[in-house]
Amino acid sequence: MRFLFVCVGNTCRSQLAEGIARSMGHEAVSAGTHPGNAVAEHALTILEEMGIDASNMKPKSVNSIDTSGFDRIVSMGCGVSCPNLPIDEDWGLDDPVGHPLDVYRDVAKTIISNLDRISQASSDGGNPPEP
Repeated sequence: MRFLFVCVGNTCRSQLAEGIARSMGHEAVSAGTHPGNAVAEHALTILEEMGIDASNMKPKSVNSIDTSGFDRIVSMGCGVSCPNLPIDEDWGLDDPVGHPLDVYRDVAKTIISNLDRISQASSDGGNPPEP
C-alpha cells in the first residue's frame, strides 16, 4: 500500500509512521502543514531502536507532496486541517514533543497496531520489530 501520513510539524508522529510503514513493506511518505526544521531526536532514537534507517528523513511540507496515487492518507491527529487533502483516517495521536522516550514508544506501538489493522484488512500482514 502507498501511505501519506500528515501532521502539523512532520517531526514526530508522521515520521515514525513513515519509517514503520516502510519497514512493513509499504510505500510511505510523511508531511506536515507547518513542518519543523528537523526530525525529533526521540523519534530518531525509537526508529533506530527498531532497526529502521532514518538517516534520510527530514520534515516536508504537505504542499510539496503530490498527493495523488496514495491508497490511504492518514492524519496523525492534533486537529490537522487539510481542506485540499482527502483524509481517509485520523488516528488522533497526541503529539509526543517534549515528552520522554516512553511516550514515543507508546506512539510507535499505536502506529504499529493501526498499520497491522489496515494490513490485515487488505491481507498484507507483516509485523515490524517492537519498539
